[in-house]
Amino acid sequence: MIRIILIYTLICCFTLAAVSKQKVLVFSKTAKYHHMSIAVGVPAIMKLGKENNFDVDTTTNATLFTYDNLKQYAAVIFLNTTGDVLNDTQQGEFEKYICAGGGFVGVHSATDTEYDWQWYGNLVGAYFKSHPAQQNATFNVVDRDFIATKHLPAVWKRFDELYNFKWMASDLHVLITIDEKSYTGGTMGENHPMSWYHTYDGGRAFYTELGHTDESYADPLYLGHLLGGIKYAMGRKK
Repeated sequence: MIRIILIYTLICCFTLAAVSKQKVLVFSKTAKYHHMSIAVGVPAIMKLGKENNFDVDTTTNATLFTYDNLKQYAAVIFLNTTGDVLNDTQQGEFEKYICAGGGFVGVHSATDTEYDWQWYGNLVGAYFKSHPAQQNATFNVVDRDFIATKHLPAVWKRFDELYNFKWMASDLHVLITIDEKSYTGGTMGENHPMSWYHTYDGGRAFYTELGHTDESYADPLYLGHLLGGIKYAMGRKK
């Protein structure tokens, strides 16, 4: 009898674990510039999922943007998307998903996406304007209590492609800024955010400007930063 109870308990535990395991969708469709780092970013996120108990689906197929399909995901990651990647119907379905409590992660050129869809601009938090040549720069981690930045040094020096933004939302909780004195080509002055999060229209959104280079997806500090943003979007606390 005890053996039967133990077996039943184990079956229940495994069933609950399978049901409760979260899943994310990595969306990397490009209609303008195509980042070569997508090819290494996708498997890097899949590896993060394996190591942190969440499943990862990947696609460039915008027809998957229906509410009935998206609702299975704890978060949707726009990995270096560019241009107009969703039609009007797909946009409405994605809005429905976020309004129902879905999560969003924008990586690098996610801000170079959907300029004519202001709801998306509000979600991702900014729109791309320009960038200088790729170079080293100094980043200031202004909030080290958040899940995506608590492992980072207060001053983080790294090489990447550095965006200037032509518009930014007003409700962002800024995590990282860039010191424009540390590189050439910045146009935003002393207040130049590079990563942030906020709640928007019922959902959770995280964005990091970092992630242009292939090397980013082998950098433990960057991967920890990205993982923290994914966990926030999924609703995890740690």
